[in-house]
Amino acid sequence: MKKVNVIGAGLAGVEACYFLLKKGYEVHLYEKRPKVMTPAHETGLFGELVCSNSLKSNRLDNACGLLKEEMRHMDSLTMKVASLTSVPSGNALSVDRTEFATKITAILKDFPNLVIHEEDVSIPKNEPTIIATGPLTSDALSKWLADKIGQQSLFFFDASAPIVKKDSINMSVAYKKARYDQGDDSYINCPFSIEQYDKFYEELINAEVAKVHEFDKAYFEGCMPIEVMAKRGKDTLRYGPMKPKGLQVEGREKFHAVIQLRQDNAYGDLYNIVGFQTNLTYPEQKRVFRMIPGLENAEFVRYGLMHRNTYICSPLALNENMSLKNEKNIFVAGQLTGVEGYVESAAMGILAAIYLDAFLTSKNLPNLPIETMFGSLHNYIIHGDPKSFSPMNANYGILYGANKHNHEECANKSLKLIDEWMKYAN
Repeated sequence: MKKVNVIGAGLAGVEACYFLLKKGYEVHLYEKRPKVMTPAHETGLFGELVCSNSLKSNRLDNACGLLKEEMRHMDSLTMKVASLTSVPSGNALSVDRTEFATKITAILKDFPNLVIHEEDVSIPKNEPTIIATGPLTSDALSKWLADKIGQQSLFFFDASAPIVKKDSINMSVAYKKARYDQGDDSYINCPFSIEQYDKFYEELINAEVAKVHEFDKAYFEGCMPIEVMAKRGKDTLRYGPMKPKGLQVEGREKFHAVIQLRQDNAYGDLYNIVGFQTNLTYPEQKRVFRMIPGLENAEFVRYGLMHRNTYICSPLALNENMSLKNEKNIFVAGQLTGVEGYVESAAMGILAAIYLDAFLTSKNLPNLPIETMFGSLHNYIIHGDPKSFSPMNANYGILYGANKHNHEECANKSLKLIDEWMKYAN
């Protein structure tokens, strides 16, 4: 039985493990939690979600929805468990984060060929290895990577949103409704009048933020702290996470802005504030966010927080098969490659495992079709412009042949191509 190593038990790491375990490898998984915790994690469970509990849209005309369907065609562990632990969220796929991580952990631990090492690895062994340490890669491993690829790693900060108890929400003010009447009432909405919005906005942009180093303020646009976004202009939030369009209620005065809360667990007693990633201090979060109509007496079970994200400049660092150019038996997966988002990270875990298997079995894989979302993301991280390289979500803008009118056609073609490519991988 061939031995391989996987460093990190986040979404990319668990997907890599799952693929390789099914192939019969002896997989040595290195995960420092719970012995050494990170600023963002709360448990030692594999696949723990540290920010939102949403895996985004399920619709195939949405790029992340297409990527998820491609992953299902590739027997993704993330997608299997997400379907078992989903919670209501309209057209999105959201999960009970505790149940999600618990089931992933149990499934992997049930494999007899999995060997778990609870330790922090700073230097990978000279063995076939996948580094999937994600956005919270340790300083020591980051330095090792920087030395290997001959450059400094790139850093940016990510943010997560607060979670409140449902029974502390004032439902005489708040109301249930999915945007554009999508067929369920899975979201709780907090509406603002012009006066309420003006007061909230002023307090938000003037609230105290937690201190970070000046050189660490390179935020990723997809996870912009709400207070940073607000400072771009008074109406920025009203055209972003607080847009009222599709959330009006017949018989009530027209809302100037609306904040949505999404169910965060299966029991339905916890809700997170959608789009409200923040770096405000905890006391300021409590004070300012209680100005939201309906959250006057909100009980916070988790405040928003900031944590460092690390990624490498993959076009300079990685070969076509996602191995390091200077260490061909070391592969990189997940957010560390320069993708952004839960689903994208998990997808790159699958891909790294496929390439590692092909490397060890001398299998000649055809090029990953760029008409697929997998292929588009892979093409971006491997062949993107190093001078402007930054984290990328799945989007139809990078899918070859896509335009705003043909998403359904592209999705159908993509799934057929993924099925054909996986015949070679398997």
